[in-house]
Amino acid sequence: MITKVFSNDGALAKAIPGFQPRQPQTDMAVAVHQAIEDSGQLVVEAGTGTGKTYAYLAPALLSGKKTIVSTGSKNLQEQLFHRDLPLMTETLGYTGQVALLKGRANYLCPERLSQQLIESHDGHADPTLLSQLVKIRSWSSETKTGDLGECDALAEDSPVIPSITSTNDNCLGKECPSYEDCFVVKARTRAMDADVVVVNHHLFLADLAIKETGFGELIPEAEVFIFDEAHQIPDIASQYFGQSLSSRQLQELAKDINIAYRTELRDTKQLEKVADRLYGAAADLRIVLGEPGFRGNWRDMVGSPAIARELVRLTDALELVEEVLKLSLGRCQLLDAAFERAMVFKARLARLCDTTIPGYSYWYECSKLHFTLNITPLSVAEKFREQIQIQQGAWIFTSATLAVEEDFSHFSHRLGLEPAKQFTLPSPFDYSSQALLCVPRFLPEPNSPGLANALVDILSPVIEQNQGRCFFLCTSHQMVRNLTAGFRETLSLPVLAQGETSKQKLLAEFLELGNACWWQRVLFGKVLMLEGRH
Repeated sequence: MITKVFSNDGALAKAIPGFQPRQPQTDMAVAVHQAIEDSGQLVVEAGTGTGKTYAYLAPALLSGKKTIVSTGSKNLQEQLFHRDLPLMTETLGYTGQVALLKGRANYLCPERLSQQLIESHDGHADPTLLSQLVKIRSWSSETKTGDLGECDALAEDSPVIPSITSTNDNCLGKECPSYEDCFVVKARTRAMDADVVVVNHHLFLADLAIKETGFGELIPEAEVFIFDEAHQIPDIASQYFGQSLSSRQLQELAKDINIAYRTELRDTKQLEKVADRLYGAAADLRIVLGEPGFRGNWRDMVGSPAIARELVRLTDALELVEEVLKLSLGRCQLLDAAFERAMVFKARLARLCDTTIPGYSYWYECSKLHFTLNITPLSVAEKFREQIQIQQGAWIFTSATLAVEEDFSHFSHRLGLEPAKQFTLPSPFDYSSQALLCVPRFLPEPNSPGLANALVDILSPVIEQNQGRCFFLCTSHQMVRNLTAGFRETLSLPVLAQGETSKQKLLAEFLELGNACWWQRVLFGKVLMLEGRH
């Protein structure tokens, strides 16, 4: 049955113009089918272009079993859900329900939007942010999903997003006045009822480590677990099986206390004072931690007199918050939730300062405005293996990079896997004759002011000759902005930039225009990619 789907006269050949059977794709589909039948573990390395998405979707859909597909990022999630899954369900005549489930930070929180709108009318609000809030309120009455990625009026990096979304820390749960309208609850309900659920690794592992609630009810119902871009799993798992505390979390707590004071408890001036003290203590610790963009050994820093002094101030601030909030418990749901968070953060800070417990890496990192303190287990293999043993079913891991010279032991050992089968599929492409790599010489240093201008000068003729149709990945938002400005001055072609609107609208415009250039930030590495048919 599986091999028939991928044959010359199979379902895919009838649905996709120009489809040609690829033996590596068929081999992978057969292996996935067998793993699902046996409820076993499978590890497959399949290079870009092998067609691994269809190779795991077809047997999963045909099995009729409840399936969770976890991808490496939200972008891949959306691509899988909006493009690949619809094609496969239609091609195979699949009648089950499918659902997309993201982390709560992607969904509008009606209650927090309402709070922000109330607070914004105090005369001190930024007019730009207020304008965005009004647009979002209008959109909120039309949307069915509440997924902010679908809101064209909101740039994906808009500073207003954290204030209108919830976190596991500040969510009021069933006590929330807007619980019946909660988009997170609705999304999770759809996922509970669905036969195939598309998530991302962060959401899956956050739940596995019991860092979020609600989604945990979904995992026990699944029988097939598929991880695309599986090479990311070990590192992401180490984050969620550890602990962390950030200045962003502390300052968001302070902001929520201030919102409660301004909107409901104007008679309790002490709330504003303790909130300001907590906000300041977090900011002061950030300053003494050093330069932005730095990661260091937290064990070494804890013993520093300057750091120790700021940690005492931060602990005192959290204790004062706890004492003051305790006096107003029961008067405001937002404040009740803030009290619980304050206690959690105080306990977590104490654990982070105890660096004597073995088996963990203690480290910190700083951005321009914030810091994060982290405890990461040196190995997640035992905990991950326990979860696989608890949850019987098929566990399938695939990516373009899993093996070292066809040896999967490093990847498998990091997750405690015992796969019945693991293999590498050959690429169907002849890269030496089908691809061209160009490495420009004599460019300025990566962080130098002249790099953007040099790239504009070098690439403009290439882009014009290619009639646009280019996709450019950058290492920072600033480089995206600089290149966007530079190319808009020199090119006669449309230039689209990440952050100016939603990703879905950008992609739609890129495909519709046909000759556009799209500039986007990538987190790791420096990649220059010119594609004629993106």
